[in-house]
Amino acid sequence: MSHVPHDLAAEFPGQAGRIQALKHADDRFADLVERYHVVNRALHRMEERIEPVSEETERASRLERLHLKDEIARALAAVTA
Repeated sequence: MSHVPHDLAAEFPGQAGRIQALKHADDRFADLVERYHVVNRALHRMEERIEPVSEETERASRLERLHLKDEIARALAAVTA
């Protein structure tokens, strides 16, 4: 398992400008991005064993991050459609 942070710029290459614009235009999207960052930072700390947790907690956090990333991807796709 790679312990590289999954920031949105890496997850959605070339879309940083679109993410910023949508964050300013859509409060719901801004909330999704903020929640993603919070979960992502916490998960990175778990993976690095800075804040050890159970495997179940780490797995649940991964699923939450994936769910948020999917929602962000849908929102970005809707803007380009």
